[in-house]
Amino acid sequence: MQMTAYVSLLFALIGTLFLGGWTAAALLAGKQERVSFSERGHQAVTLLVLIASGIMLWALVTRNYGFYSVMSHVDNGLELAYVITAFWAGSEGSLLFWELCMALCGAIFMFTPGYKALSERTRAYFWIFFFVVNGFFLLMLTCWVNPFMQAAPIPADGKGMNPLLRNPGMIFHPPLLLLGYAMYVIPACAALGGAMSGETRKWISATRNWNILSWTFLTAGIILGGWWSYMELGWGGYWAWDPVENASLIPWCTGTAVLHTAIVGSRRNALARSNILIMALTYVLCVFGTYLVRSGVVESLHAFGEGGVAMPLLTFILFFTAISFAVSAVAKTGEQRRLGDLLSREGLLVIVAWTLLALGAIIGMGTMWPVISKLWSAKPVGLDVHFYNRVCLPLFALLVLLFSVCPWLGWKEGVRDKRGLIAAAVAFVASGALFLALGYKLPLALIGSAGAVSCMITALAAIGLLPEVRNRKSLAATAVHFGLGLMVLGVAFSGPYQISAEKELKVGESFEVSGYTVTLKDVHEKSSQNMAQLISAMEVKKGDKLIGTVRPERRMYRGYEQAYAEVSVIPGVGDEIFAVLLGIDQDGLTTVKVNVNPLVNWIWVGGVIFCIAPLLLLRYRKGKDQE
Repeated sequence: MQMTAYVSLLFALIGTLFLGGWTAAALLAGKQERVSFSERGHQAVTLLVLIASGIMLWALVTRNYGFYSVMSHVDNGLELAYVITAFWAGSEGSLLFWELCMALCGAIFMFTPGYKALSERTRAYFWIFFFVVNGFFLLMLTCWVNPFMQAAPIPADGKGMNPLLRNPGMIFHPPLLLLGYAMYVIPACAALGGAMSGETRKWISATRNWNILSWTFLTAGIILGGWWSYMELGWGGYWAWDPVENASLIPWCTGTAVLHTAIVGSRRNALARSNILIMALTYVLCVFGTYLVRSGVVESLHAFGEGGVAMPLLTFILFFTAISFAVSAVAKTGEQRRLGDLLSREGLLVIVAWTLLALGAIIGMGTMWPVISKLWSAKPVGLDVHFYNRVCLPLFALLVLLFSVCPWLGWKEGVRDKRGLIAAAVAFVASGALFLALGYKLPLALIGSAGAVSCMITALAAIGLLPEVRNRKSLAATAVHFGLGLMVLGVAFSGPYQISAEKELKVGESFEVSGYTVTLKDVHEKSSQNMAQLISAMEVKKGDKLIGTVRPERRMYRGYEQAYAEVSVIPGVGDEIFAVLLGIDQDGLTTVKVNVNPLVNWIWVGGVIFCIAPLLLLRYRKGKDQE
């Protein structure tokens, strides 16, 4: 089976290289109509990748330990859901999943109205760039990270999955993230193809759905990753500015920027070169993200480590970056209109984009700082959470303030609705004063929370005051900004105002934390085939009112010497009680940690809105929503 799968990938590589050459030759010969052969050829390549992926999935489900990747991530006791997730748990499998998604995206795109609206010349250039990217991934899978290596001798049982990965987040977080990465190849290659053919504006409309879906899946993956770390790592936070998490946030910043500059580009015929470059670099940064995870250049809790792909990935990143700059520079943009004033909707959208690009650049530089600092220091220096909070959080606060003002300005200049602008200003001042009176005095948290309220009030007021907002697309965009406001409000309170207490207790003893009384009711052990569990039960009261019971655990998995925490929470609209069992000593003293996290659930509620609302922005009928 391994040979069949490997040969399928090898023929897919050969076919992709041939198709790239064929398409380029057809362009040079002025016979763009031959692009139909490239389309049929890619369908065959996709079939070959599907065969290889199907074999991998079958090997996982049947627990065929003759596959090294299966043996490395599966064992006889692993639940079926996690057996399937082992497809993307390892370095080789995750790259195969990325290639599968990318091949399927190319095969689907050719049947969409947007693709058919492009000229033959643009399509030909699109396939050339697409085959370059697709060929690189197939080259990696057949040369450097072969997912079909054999295990010899074949063991009776596998090594099993890392306990940190045995979480529902593993089912959704990595595939959504990888799908977002993979889908960005469509708008990126279309942007470069449009630049080469002179259709520097049409690609925006043609790939609008792809751009939105790519961003949506990437966003959902990031938010689920934050929830996963919050529930699994036991440290009580949802974002640690870990290099692996930063790796996905960098392309998210540029992808979000291009969503806003594309509005200006499609509606106002401006920013053509900027849109092409940012779109192409967004995909480059997706690959850069996987370079950070797989190269070993930075240390992380859940990086794959160096697996022989660092140099190939870096070479591709440099090559495609150079191509992106060169193509953007020579793009035939035609006459571009000048942008409106900075104090206009056009101007603020550009400021939003530049703020997001600055965020991406800062996060990228901060993540790579241990590598950069090697240029002048023998001891590389890493940047901690305090650096990112000091530099990045003010920029995120600026974004919500911009979204509070932007809907009330005209496209070219001036204020189009003073009532809305006044409502946003009143909401900012009034909420800020209220939070200050309640004792929340940290400047950044105060500005961020007041800005979040203003952003949400703006979203609601726009529906009532602006008739043009009462359509599906505008309502969806408004909902996205409302969800953003909820998330920022949750971050502004749950981070700086988290209260934490760590205590050693005997059964029956209590302690106080932020007005709550926590009583240790029980500690007992439990064992199964896969793990041994130490389970505690703690009752939480506020005054005489019972809030609930938390049951955090300490787990010891078979084959692993380290104990892992399984947190327990009592959700709430206001405070959430977050409990961790740290251990028990020989004298029966149980060490527990309890956090009170205010408004943290607004992050997840806002995140759901943030990810679902963009689906209403999709174009469902040909010829509609061309802007």
